[in-house]
Amino acid sequence: MLNKKIDLNRKQVEMVSIEELLPKDHLLRYIDQTIKWDFIYDLVKDCYSEIGRPGIDPVVLIKIAFIQYMFGIRSMRQTIKDIEVNIAYKWFLGFDFFDKVPHFSTFGKNYKRRFEGTNLFEQIFTRIIDEAVNCGFIQAENIFIDATHIKASANKNKYENKEIEKSTKHYHEELIKEINSDREEHGKKPFKDKDDDNNRSGEVSSELKSIKESKTDPDSGLLHKSEKEKCFAYSAHTACDENNFVLGFEVTAANIHDSIMFNRVYEKVTSKFENVNTVAIDAGYKTPYICKTVLEDGRIPAVAYKRPYTQEGFFKKYEYAFDEFYDCYICPNNEILKYSTTNREGYREYKSDPQKCMGCGYRTQCTNSKNSVKVVTRHVWEKYVEEADHCRHIPEVKQIYQQRKETIERVFADAKEKHGMRYTHLRGLIKLKREVTLIFSCMNLKKLAMMKRRKGLIGPNPEFLKMFFNKILRFATKKAHPRAVYSS
Repeated sequence: MLNKKIDLNRKQVEMVSIEELLPKDHLLRYIDQTIKWDFIYDLVKDCYSEIGRPGIDPVVLIKIAFIQYMFGIRSMRQTIKDIEVNIAYKWFLGFDFFDKVPHFSTFGKNYKRRFEGTNLFEQIFTRIIDEAVNCGFIQAENIFIDATHIKASANKNKYENKEIEKSTKHYHEELIKEINSDREEHGKKPFKDKDDDNNRSGEVSSELKSIKESKTDPDSGLLHKSEKEKCFAYSAHTACDENNFVLGFEVTAANIHDSIMFNRVYEKVTSKFENVNTVAIDAGYKTPYICKTVLEDGRIPAVAYKRPYTQEGFFKKYEYAFDEFYDCYICPNNEILKYSTTNREGYREYKSDPQKCMGCGYRTQCTNSKNSVKVVTRHVWEKYVEEADHCRHIPEVKQIYQQRKETIERVFADAKEKHGMRYTHLRGLIKLKREVTLIFSCMNLKKLAMMKRRKGLIGPNPEFLKMFFNKILRFATKKAHPRAVYSS
């Protein structure tokens, strides 16, 4: 039969609390039980004065930010609007129906005046990770490291060309030492450090590179990949475990290569979790130094196959066999390529005999050089890359690498689709790092709450159940003995 809902219920007065209105299985109820938020007071006590007017509860401020990033709300202004009408948000903040919600600019002003320059949000992130460790939820034997891009709030057509100094590789000294040792073994003179020569001559010499710097957000970097449009963006270099907990991360401009930031993320995670056994990384991290670092630490690199960058129609590098005993390469025509030198980039150069190459039938497939010399290079740390390739074929390692799509790739997908990390409205590296820290903290906290609930460590509030059943009992008593209810 046709039923109509009357509008008189909108004006009906009922005695009810926010505690009763919040569903017993609401996510925020589990999150509130997962950690004790009182630890924030100890972190911010130095940011407040002992005199003056009472400020807004810092736990409330942090929880407001958590609400924004937990539910992927696009701005703080919209977050405050949602809190004003959302019972669950009010309950989480400890507000009643008539408590005044802070202005949307309150969090920004408190951040600027109190929290900017502190590691408050990093400590909150660490506290959540520690709680997950104490519960035994983090499985860090196998870690997964990758990077994703965050589109910056910058017009891609507004930029200026700049010349900046090339940054020296952090392992430059170690590489130069290895290069000079290799050259001495082959009877070559060691290289002199360019910086030392320039200092003695009084010159200032540095290699420069040309970049495009955004006028609206200079901290961002121009991202230009074949499958992506050209835009200014940031990169979030991230490591996670098998249960998708984010263990560590670094935020940089998008024009910094993934392999450069690997060492920071790797050291941050392995210093906290020493039981790491396997490190799963994609082909972008397959460099001699990274393979060397992982293998020398006694860990296994789970890397992908990296397609050789060879011109179509020419022999691939793997078709030239390396003879370690005689230190030479053998070409597909069984001719020897002898060692020539070791360059400053750390590559040994093996060159062929031009007299033999000129009459070779494979010359058009081997080289198109004018002097008919084929050059094959081999890094001084190439053996570590080869060892990583051997590990790639181990069934256990292959299975761990395949888990990337279920772990680190899913972390990035959830962060972008559910928590607003696809792009940012903020400008500046410091602000973006704060935002990424909050997003990953929310993701870890949500996962921690769900795992605790499944393990039975948290659940519906007993006081809530008692109130719920008492209300049912009063209602049933009222139906059976109305006078008894009023007389009581």
